Amino acid sequence: MPPSAIRQISTCTIHARRMLAQTAPQRCELTPWDVSLLPLRYIQKGLLFHRPHSSDSQEEEPITVIIDRLKHSLSHVLAHFSPLAGRLVFENDGSSSSHVFIDCNDAGAEFIHAVADLSVAPLLSPIDVHPIVESFFPLTGAVNCDGISLPLLAVQLTELTDGFFLGCSFSHVVGDGASFWHFLNIWSEICRSNISAENGSLVNISRPPVVQRWSPSEKPYRVSLPFSRPDEFIERVSLPLLRDRFFHFTPQSIARLKTKANEECKTDRISSFQALSAHVWRSVVRARNLPADQSTSCRFSVDNRSRLKPPLSRDYLGNCIQGIRATTTAGELLAHDLGWAAWLVHRCVAEHSDDVARSTYDAWSREPFFYYFSRLNNCDIQIGSSPRFDVYGVDFGWGRAVAVRCGWDNKLDGKVTAFPGREGGGSIDLELCLAPEVMCALETDEEFMDTVSSDSVI
Repeated sequence: MPPSAIRQISTCTIHARRMLAQTAPQRCELTPWDVSLLPLRYIQKGLLFHRPHSSDSQEEEPITVIIDRLKHSLSHVLAHFSPLAGRLVFENDGSSSSHVFIDCNDAGAEFIHAVADLSVAPLLSPIDVHPIVESFFPLTGAVNCDGISLPLLAVQLTELTDGFFLGCSFSHVVGDGASFWHFLNIWSEICRSNISAENGSLVNISRPPVVQRWSPSEKPYRVSLPFSRPDEFIERVSLPLLRDRFFHFTPQSIARLKTKANEECKTDRISSFQALSAHVWRSVVRARNLPADQSTSCRFSVDNRSRLKPPLSRDYLGNCIQGIRATTTAGELLAHDLGWAAWLVHRCVAEHSDDVARSTYDAWSREPFFYYFSRLNNCDIQIGSSPRFDVYGVDFGWGRAVAVRCGWDNKLDGKVTAFPGREGGGSIDLELCLAPEVMCALETDEEFMDTVSSDSVI
């Protein structure tokens, strides 16, 4: 379905509630973990809902009421998450270096209302993600560095014939996946309170964000870049032709994989997600039919919040992730069993300690580096997001979401995005992006497909 199937009705800028924003910091310094993500594109995640009814009747709630409530509550939540209403600023430190921070100037977030002549059902296909989903997200194609002039948060509510989709584009410089879902849960919490446009008093929230950026010392960390302009280290590349689909894994299927991996390794230390990740890694390498001597990696972004000593709050607003990887050759990976591969994954996660996190943080100041997803080769897989995120706890008062979907940005060959299954209980949904011929091979791989649920609509 072409993008023209989406009709944009209105666009506006939402500012933080003034009475709440008076105590917000005016300047948010960035850490190496934040700055290293400048070349990446925005986080794009969204939720699909059935159209809600009015609380006192079975009539559908008018869209104007829904939109007004979203706007008012967004204004209040931005007062708590003030960096999202700001803009990036680059200051020249000298002839060949610069410094970047977030100016919490309340330039505002973007809110778009759109309409699509489509029902919820086609978006729940158990096969490939519907191509129109790409058009449900604003700021597609923008990189985080564009936050100099573009909003750091943009939201699009797309009306469907029997539901709607709420898509969010969230600058990865402001925060990681944990920060994204924290923000969305608090926004929905405020929205449920039916806050009015006239209410200027402080809205108490269950989990106030920790906005102050972490630093190994008591002083804010000032990141200096060895570039005078952003375009010296930003690259803009076209995304490859991919197939993009979800695979659903039941708690029982995951438990069998975990038991198998631990028995083969004669241990009990391999987690459910580590076993599942190793299973997907082996299956994708098999589907790619790589040469035996070809190096291949299973890459992760691990959360440092609980690994730091003392640990950071789970409500820390910012990036607290680092990339790690398990690496071997395609021949070795497939010659050994699932347990061997899962132990590789387990070991690289277990070895990521407070000392490793801090040393990497400090090393960045001496030799800055940036993440470029375009440099992920098509022999690896990159696992992002987490089945621990409270995706289906997001409740705007409309009932639970029907499904979660991603925008097109940052989708590359080998990208795997993990979400909790809608039914809970330890189930997991994985979104896989692969070259079309590799996806076809994976779909005919009995060892892989025997672990995938065939009857769940996701």
